[in-house]
Amino acid sequence: MTLYEIVVLLITGLLAGLLSGTLGVGGGIVIIPSLVFLLGVSQYQAQGTSLMVFTLPVFLLAVINYARQGQVNYRYAMVLVIAFIAGSYYGSKIALQLPSATLTRIFGILLITMGIRMVLIKQ
Repeated sequence: MTLYEIVVLLITGLLAGLLSGTLGVGGGIVIIPSLVFLLGVSQYQAQGTSLMVFTLPVFLLAVINYARQGQVNYRYAMVLVIAFIAGSYYGSKIALQLPSATLTRIFGILLITMGIRMVLIKQ
């Protein structure tokens, strides 16, 4: 691993962690684009690496902070976990059948669409 790779990964991880702890986002919005555009990783490997980060106890500390403040709905979380397991399994099967360029475009469209909706949402 080069010094450049280490620095990019450290900054990416720090930014993803800050955004995850603050806004509940990070993997898709920060890690995947950084790996693809700054390190030249394939879309497949970027997604797999980002998912690996989620499996590690990295987010445990953020969850503890939210739980201490009574901001975790455990029943909702358990249902989401069950659905997430099924969805991620079948989603990865689908993703690995698509060309990498197509997957990257779909990912970009999703980010743009969600960004526009978030900016225009009325609360």
